[in-house]
Amino acid sequence: MLAGEIYAPKKIRLIEVPEAQLDGSSGQIVFQPELGCLCASDFLFYEADYPEYPPVVGHSLHELIGSVVQSNGTRFDVGDRVLCVPENQEGLFERFCVADDRAIPLDDRPAPEHALMAQPLGTVIYALRKLPNLIDKNVAVVGQGPIGQLFCGALRNLGAREIIAIDPVESRLKISPSMGATAVVNNQRDDPTEAIRTITGGAMADLVVEAVGHREQAFNLCVSLCRDFGQILVFGVPTKIVDGLHWQSVMVKNISVQTSINPDFSKDFPLAMRWIAEQRIDVAPIVTHRFELQDIQTAFETFHQRRDGALKVLVDFPVR
Repeated sequence: MLAGEIYAPKKIRLIEVPEAQLDGSSGQIVFQPELGCLCASDFLFYEADYPEYPPVVGHSLHELIGSVVQSNGTRFDVGDRVLCVPENQEGLFERFCVADDRAIPLDDRPAPEHALMAQPLGTVIYALRKLPNLIDKNVAVVGQGPIGQLFCGALRNLGAREIIAIDPVESRLKISPSMGATAVVNNQRDDPTEAIRTITGGAMADLVVEAVGHREQAFNLCVSLCRDFGQILVFGVPTKIVDGLHWQSVMVKNISVQTSINPDFSKDFPLAMRWIAEQRIDVAPIVTHRFELQDIQTAFETFHQRRDGALKVLVDFPVR
């Protein structure tokens, strides 16, 4: 069977590997992907320049739907269709073995490409569950990649007054209102702090969501947008050590900082699936590109380089 291998920075290819098998532990499935989706966190492996994240065969994919082809547990039967999140993002295989508690049933009401968005949306829901009531709050979402867009949609559901989308990429900002943003700010063209001050009548943001992470450190911008005694939700995965953070400003403004990682499989992904299935949130605007597995290099390049307004880039797996 085929698997992905990152063999050099920003270079990925398909290689033949042995067929996946149950390893004897109870409560496992062999999962066969049908459709996957790239995530910015996959760049930690694709860029291949972080010693704490050495790429191995199977890196990097973790947003997947497909079917169960073997099972030694009680949660799923052979043939069940599920959303599955592999350990350590090692999901770029035609089939792989995984604990069955890392999968949830797939709702058959939405289109598969929309049901797949329950994985990233579940991570957003998990983050927002950590926060107090958001009704009538002014919220700035820094970063309008796929996650930032999903935050806009979720915040609309939760009753935020202003949902201000901030990003330097104009093509992304054109999508943001359809996902729930009440205002957009191009921070390459306009001063985002002054824009937030104007939109909120001087109050500034009650909550700032950092949905950038990784290389492009945006924490200090979040601090400048946040009101005194406000809150910053740091969602974007940073590098291991981030220099230059304005912690004194955080303290002077009495800002609370919340982080989020590792959602609850029993709550967050099922709720996200339900939101999508019941059309409480429309994820269609962020699904922009789709490639065959054999074109995995082009898929990564398209997503990494934000070609043609790329947001969510999907990968179709051959079923054999």
